[in-house]
Amino acid sequence: MDQHNLIIILGATASGKTKLAVQIADALDGEIISADSRQVFKRMDIGTGKDLQEYHINGKSIPYHLTDILEPGERYHVDAFKNDFYKAFESITAKHKIPILCGGTGMYIHSLLQNQTFTAIPVNQGLRDQLDLLSIEELIFKIQQDNIQNTGHADLSSKKRLIRALEIAEYLKNNQLEPVERPELKPVIFGLKNEVEVTRAKILARLEERFKAGLIDEVEQLIKDGISKEMLIFYGLEYKFIVNYLDGLLTLEELKLKLGIAICQYAKRQNTFFRKMEKDNVHIIWLDASAPADHLKQLILEKVSVQVN
Repeated sequence: MDQHNLIIILGATASGKTKLAVQIADALDGEIISADSRQVFKRMDIGTGKDLQEYHINGKSIPYHLTDILEPGERYHVDAFKNDFYKAFESITAKHKIPILCGGTGMYIHSLLQNQTFTAIPVNQGLRDQLDLLSIEELIFKIQQDNIQNTGHADLSSKKRLIRALEIAEYLKNNQLEPVERPELKPVIFGLKNEVEVTRAKILARLEERFKAGLIDEVEQLIKDGISKEMLIFYGLEYKFIVNYLDGLLTLEELKLKLGIAICQYAKRQNTFFRKMEKDNVHIIWLDASAPADHLKQLILEKVSVQVN
């Protein structure tokens, strides 16, 4: 690991990231940092797929970070993740242990690799509401007409990203971003990938297991605890669809069908984002997620030049 100070294991939902990361952490005496935008919330266990039992291996518990750090109902964003990541990273490396970043929220992972300072710029909801009234064409015209700088990162086909580009530009008119000193990351990145039909089968099987484990009960309890339905809908996927079910908008059969489709679509978006990362010169070593776990572990250990007896 002399040439690397961070192992990253990424992949779409149901690809087996956590299990593999735990095996690598066990072999290398490492600790895991989660890169999942929803697993930061306490008591949202089944719906976010924390699978905390997987952190127990060979009679010991693998330490993990950035899981269960916020109360449900709060919001989390890229810059908060970056700050929390570096705290965990420095804590782990100070103990001469290896950090293993594991997750499927590509935006979080990409933010570390690109080290974009713009993530620190706060949301301007009033401006967003105004800009949201404009079409994509009008937003592009506004960027071009005002000769706005720092918009090279913007996806011109995405209204959300155009609005964010204008939000950044507006902030920088009257504010200056102070550079933040961060430890240098020297990552080696592994991606887990399945065939589409394998991914679909795994997603649907895991979803059925989660229903049996009390997924609906979890959402009902969150509502009883005072978490608003609007916030649960904001968290998306399982929480959004189950709120609709509890409101009588879906039958149980419709819930399972529509939620299964939505999670499969989400997995597709995750893989699309990972391909975008590669276009941004992020080197990902892709592994066949359907291969035996021991084989995948050995491949990773060989790549990081560690021999384990």
